[in-house]
Amino acid sequence: MRRYKLYGLLSTACAAGYIWLAITYHQQVTKSMEAGVCIFKYITHVPCPSCGSTRSVLSLMNGNLLDALLWNPFGILLMTILVVSPFWILYDLVSRKSTLLNVYIKTELLLKRQWITVPAVLIVVMNWIWNISKGL
Repeated sequence: MRRYKLYGLLSTACAAGYIWLAITYHQQVTKSMEAGVCIFKYITHVPCPSCGSTRSVLSLMNGNLLDALLWNPFGILLMTILVVSPFWILYDLVSRKSTLLNVYIKTELLLKRQWITVPAVLIVVMNWIWNISKGL
């Protein structure tokens, strides 16, 4: 993947994430809607592995780490990406470096290794089972 394509996609995803969090936060504060809309759950009536991530990030924003973990531990990873990515992209653009792209490429290569992929998939599946058992 080329540098500007990755940075454009990541910037767009972060912007969409911030917009979604703002909308969801406002709706949660005004009590006009429960946080989160999952298309997978809407169609299948079964929560997906990432169900609860929005509520997890909102819990983190309110300073409640335990609630964030209980909603969905992936929310902590998501929040980290949302906070770090814009600054990292800006750093690379200003310094004319490709550090984020290099980390992305190395991570992609690492994830192609079976000894990493299998445990990563198992973690996602275990989180999915946990989401189903919690009745999200």
